[in-house]
Amino acid sequence: MFFDRFDVGRHAVLLHVRLDDTETFDAQEFGELARSAGIDVVGEMLASRRQAHPRWLVGSGKVEEARDHVIAVEANLVLVNAEMTPGQQRNLEVAVECRVMTRTELILNIFADRARTHEGQLQVELAQLKHAQTRLIRGWTHLDRQKGGIGLRGAGETQLELDQRLLGERIKTLQKKLGRVERRRGQGRRRRHRSGTRTIALVGYTNAGKSTLFNTLTSADVAVQDRLFATLDPTMRKLKIPGVGDVVMADTVGFVSRLPHTLVDAFKATLEELKGSDLLLHVVDGSVLDSDRRVADVLEVLKEIGAASVPMVTVLNKSDLVTKGELPLKDTLRVSARTGAGLENLIDALGRALGVEGCPIEVMLPAAQGKTRAWLYEAGAVLDEQTAADGGVVLTVRADNRLLNRLRRTPRVFLRNLGPVPRISSLPN
Repeated sequence: MFFDRFDVGRHAVLLHVRLDDTETFDAQEFGELARSAGIDVVGEMLASRRQAHPRWLVGSGKVEEARDHVIAVEANLVLVNAEMTPGQQRNLEVAVECRVMTRTELILNIFADRARTHEGQLQVELAQLKHAQTRLIRGWTHLDRQKGGIGLRGAGETQLELDQRLLGERIKTLQKKLGRVERRRGQGRRRRHRSGTRTIALVGYTNAGKSTLFNTLTSADVAVQDRLFATLDPTMRKLKIPGVGDVVMADTVGFVSRLPHTLVDAFKATLEELKGSDLLLHVVDGSVLDSDRRVADVLEVLKEIGAASVPMVTVLNKSDLVTKGELPLKDTLRVSARTGAGLENLIDALGRALGVEGCPIEVMLPAAQGKTRAWLYEAGAVLDEQTAADGGVVLTVRADNRLLNRLRRTPRVFLRNLGPVPRISSLPN
């Protein structure tokens, strides 16, 4: 981008670099990232070092091996599963005679390809430019000073200084536009808060099945694809929770290990939805073997954006793809968004997490309180109804504190606690 580079090819060799014996990385995930970007993986290599080589990141022997391997498999791209300095990246490109791309650049390219809304495109561009700012130093091979004069660059201004200035100006413009987006989203959250509307945000590792679950619960039509980062632009739909009423469910971008900080910063307006939610629904992929690590990665990102204190319900998705004995997180609620198994229990768990009382309440309404009866049914809070001798009704209700307090403030309505009742076991219409 900022120095003469080889064109980006589509046939890649993956270079996994371990700089410490204790360092771990997911080679399979890196391959999935490459394939999600439409790249054909034609070879893989592993390099282990005690510390990074200042010139190429890896040693000279591994550089020669990589060059020979690139030629043998006719690759035109090397994807490095690590971060490199601009100098290391440039030197390795010269050595292997093809484009070299780091993990962060690969993820940024995937995000750029996936963004569809204006907001998403602004966020991705900001992330790309912030990353580019860090690559300017030692990136140029022609840092000669430019001539001054009318209509020309300032006297003595180097190409590097010019690029820094232009990047800085564009970043400021993007930040102002995204600031307006953030204020608009904040206004929406405040309106929902004033109206008493609860918000549930879906979070989880990328490709855990969040969008499939979102579509099943809310009858939405969010695009679902078996690839990483299929969803970037947040989508919101209504969902009726028995005993709570209508809530807003938000489908958000998936996380990944070592998520670039530039992306976290750029997607601040979107991720603010997580901080302002009443409840997080953490969707875990039950078909992978490293669920514990992925859960830890998601929790780390939530901590980084200040959403670690938001109440959370964890659900194990794709449970139909593995045998019962192989399921990780054994004490976690299990569902299959594809088959619909376990969704009734999930709805019940969401209601309890939002404050739906475990014991039902008997509500005695006079005949004139038809409107109260109507909104209780609308909230899905009515478990049973009996007609009283005086023409009124006796309702068995299970609801959250917000609805119960509304009932207590209603004139001529009487409430009486009852014993435990079987949990709600059906999806709302």
